[in-house]
Amino acid sequence: MSDGPIGTGGPGLTKLNLACFTGNAMPSVAAPVLVHDSPLVAAGHTAAEGALELLPIAAVVVGVDHGELIFELPNAVFRLLRLGTEATTSALSRDLGERIAAFLDGSSLRDQMPWQVGDSVEQRWFDVRLSRIGMRGRRRCLVTLIDQTGEMRTEASLRREMTTDSLTGLPNRAGFGDRLEARIAAGLTNYAVLVIDLDRFGRVNSCLGSMAGDEMLITVARRIKGSLRASDVLGRIGGDEFGVLLAVDSDREEADQVARRIRKVLSTPFRLSDFEIRVSCAIGMAFGADTIGDAEDVIRHAQFAVRRSKETGQAEAYETRALDRAREEFAMETALRRAIDAGQLQLHYQPICDLATGRVIAFEALARWVGEDGRDIPPSAFIPVAEESGLIVPLGRWAIDEALRTLAVWDRRFSSTVQMAVNISPIQLQRDCLAPIVASALATHGLAGERLKLELTESALIADPDGNAETLRALKATGATIAMDDFGTGYSNLAYLQKLPIDILKIDRSFVTGMMADRDKIAIVRAILSLATTLGMETVAEGIETHDVAQTLAALGCTYGQGYAYAAPLSADAAYELLVARNS
Repeated sequence: MSDGPIGTGGPGLTKLNLACFTGNAMPSVAAPVLVHDSPLVAAGHTAAEGALELLPIAAVVVGVDHGELIFELPNAVFRLLRLGTEATTSALSRDLGERIAAFLDGSSLRDQMPWQVGDSVEQRWFDVRLSRIGMRGRRRCLVTLIDQTGEMRTEASLRREMTTDSLTGLPNRAGFGDRLEARIAAGLTNYAVLVIDLDRFGRVNSCLGSMAGDEMLITVARRIKGSLRASDVLGRIGGDEFGVLLAVDSDREEADQVARRIRKVLSTPFRLSDFEIRVSCAIGMAFGADTIGDAEDVIRHAQFAVRRSKETGQAEAYETRALDRAREEFAMETALRRAIDAGQLQLHYQPICDLATGRVIAFEALARWVGEDGRDIPPSAFIPVAEESGLIVPLGRWAIDEALRTLAVWDRRFSSTVQMAVNISPIQLQRDCLAPIVASALATHGLAGERLKLELTESALIADPDGNAETLRALKATGATIAMDDFGTGYSNLAYLQKLPIDILKIDRSFVTGMMADRDKIAIVRAILSLATTLGMETVAEGIETHDVAQTLAALGCTYGQGYAYAAPLSADAAYELLVARNS
């Protein structure tokens, strides 16, 4: 409405015929009233003098007589909504009567409030606006109700779409989080969240197609739902992840029982495209606590527990230390990435000696890292982080190149045939094209292939013996020597030792340490040495700490050894001095 006066209403007032609010097509003339900035919107004029034709907004004049609310002149829209034409029986006065009465008793010209009325089936939402009017000196206000039901239902529909997984019909991560957030906001802590991570689901998608994968997810959702109570909430919170929200007692036994039921229902094979698929899963659990910040915290905690579940094969509960450890690992990953890019890592070199003569026949290159604060960071701390993050690939490439560069520098100063041994991570073995990298590094530094020894762990080699055999043959073509590290700690099929082009078996230090007082260890070492001799392989014993052990190993038939009895890992300069001293 215009801020200025119309007719004789005076400043800030609008003079209308109350016929405007009857909703009739041809309004009857009624006494004029003064409306303070009424929110009604004019759409045009009728033939009646001075009357306005308004949009269909419900309106009623409300007043107070003898301490009771009264309704006057409800328009047709108000009556159509069945809001009640008598104040004593109207839902409007029941819900908002006190607010309207307070407005009439006060001095404000207008007020505004939301109103929700009706049951869940016929629920309606209104924006209720109060405008004070002058009507023959009596206290009256015009109450207009702008119907927002359509907008609210549209918003609710969009919200449902945004919080529902279209494939399974379950709450998605946002919807699952909303339900969890409601518990947290209510101050409840007697709940648990389970995250179910399906193992190798990507392989089903890649082998059988996305339609088969979708069918499997729907079936998985149905089975999990069937194992839950009616009060439990199931959601799909990731591509192959489901979340369950449970109300539990103070202990975790109830959550453990649910986890066992879920594992049981998923253990039954799935039939997809004429294939029988067996599904396994990892289950992580997190429990409500006063310290929880929001729903994402709980879900993230359960996801951390999933990582441990993958290792143990059992449902695992989140431990506070797990998040701290993950943050530490992430910080270390960031620092390690910077260190690799900036060339801040170093190699130290531990000699491998001939047990009979004591001469150095090779050095094993070992990565060392000094942090920005000057502290030594042990390989046992940063190598697992490098493998988890994939940084082991650039780290491994750098180690090959740096070790061969150092060997080439030594060759220019002292003529020898000493070899350089470099460890190859299982991750690098799987992901990297090793043979071209090795060939390029050898050519760059002008070294023959037989000067390089590549050490791979037993567990890495037996993980994919057929695929690894091809990689090892390509590496052998460069002239490099292949050593199986930590032999005896895995579960090798001895037939693979014949198939894989392995030159050296390295006896794990666990069999060497304390062997002088342990007949079983001596028997194991003797068996490994006999096997190596039969297969035409050389042997290196790790972890030699005394010369007595070295002599015993030599007597048993071991060829080479390394350990603190000879030297700890040394800097490049110190290793070179040892080489010259022992081999001159």
